[in-house]
Amino acid sequence: MAPLALSLRSRLTLWYVGILAALLLIYATLIFGFQYVILTRQIFHDEVQDIVTAEGLLYFDSQDNLQFRQNYYSRPQSHLLIDRLMEVQDLTGKVLYRSPTLHGMPLGGPLRDQEGETGFDQRTIRLSDGSHAMVISHVHTLQGRTMVIRLGYSLTPLRERMLQFLLLLLVAAPIALVVAGAAGQMIAARGLRPVKDMAERAEGITATNLHDRLEIKNPKDELGQLAAVFNHLLERLDLAFQQMRRFTADAAHELRTPLASIRTVSEVTLEQDSTIESYRDAVSSTLEEVARLNETINGLLLLARAEGTQPGEAQTDFSAKELVHEVLTVLGVLVEEKQITVREENESAVTNSIRAERSLVRVAIMNVLHNALKFSPSHSILTISYGYVDEKLTLTFQDQGPGIPVTDIERVFERFYTSNDRSRSSNSGTGLGLSIAKVIIDRVGGTIGFEASAVGARCCILLPSVK
Repeated sequence: MAPLALSLRSRLTLWYVGILAALLLIYATLIFGFQYVILTRQIFHDEVQDIVTAEGLLYFDSQDNLQFRQNYYSRPQSHLLIDRLMEVQDLTGKVLYRSPTLHGMPLGGPLRDQEGETGFDQRTIRLSDGSHAMVISHVHTLQGRTMVIRLGYSLTPLRERMLQFLLLLLVAAPIALVVAGAAGQMIAARGLRPVKDMAERAEGITATNLHDRLEIKNPKDELGQLAAVFNHLLERLDLAFQQMRRFTADAAHELRTPLASIRTVSEVTLEQDSTIESYRDAVSSTLEEVARLNETINGLLLLARAEGTQPGEAQTDFSAKELVHEVLTVLGVLVEEKQITVREENESAVTNSIRAERSLVRVAIMNVLHNALKFSPSHSILTISYGYVDEKLTLTFQDQGPGIPVTDIERVFERFYTSNDRSRSSNSGTGLGLSIAKVIIDRVGGTIGFEASAVGARCCILLPSVK
């Protein structure tokens, strides 16, 4: 059977009522026990006073029978006369006197060793009729004869009153809990009203109005902090949707251009009576556009993989110098083609290893180096510098190309973005290389950026390192 689904307000009320019920139970138990102890102590105190009084009212008559002066009390209905149970025995166990209230029943049975000799012995006994009584014993000497006086009060009236008190608690407690439950519902509803308002406001937020925010009435309480966190989430979602829309538009534009070129070339070639050479040129042009499409798609897939990688996944320690040399070896054809001189500075100062996912960092450095070589003029110099900043390894790539305008330094990492100066190059690519590099470097816990430079472009990468 599925558990009963309750609202938060109902659960809070049940918790409140449950805790209150437990507290009431503990309180009632303590009060009941405390009251019982106080009353029994009061009975014992009354019995001590009464037995001292009774000792002065005992006397032996002319037939040597022990009697009790009843005319001492001004009112026959006295509480002590009605409730007192008294029995007197001599040291041999002979009963000398037994009060009429006992109706012939013994009060405690045979004498115990040293009963009442050292003070007022107290105990609770059960009478023959099944009732219980609190009895004290005391040794008393009268006219040269030693006797043990037992005086007790029946506990039946006390227990009846305590039972009435308990019944009163049992009746009052449910009523109090019902009232407390109703009050708890009202308090919970009032306390959760801001949550309800936030839920209604959040329910109305969709992809079309992510700019809306929850109202924060008190930013210092828990609900205000919750609303602030939700608003931050909305900000991130809004930014992500904007990036996704921009990315979709850019990707559609980048894919539409080569597809349109392929279609145009194909249609023109089919409409004309072309020679074999014309068909060959058309196929060659189509293959170039297909290659461009393939490059764009591969870049998008790599970008998706980099974005899907969480920080700290598949980390290994590897040498930065070896990774840079490996990438330069792969790009060696481009270096030789342009006859570019690669110069490395502070190479010997690098002693720490990089801690990151090697395959991704390799892609990032590959994109940065390929970008630098692609826009470097022939017979120029590419400088690679190593260093440390705040215990992070720095890799700086300085080329002698057209450089990047100061206004474009932050925008070069946008997807499909190519600066106007660099776009004039015949080697202009898809505009995804630096975007991929930034996503990767951010994922591994590093930073990447371009610095203003008098000549060419200067790219600086900071990567986490270990000794």
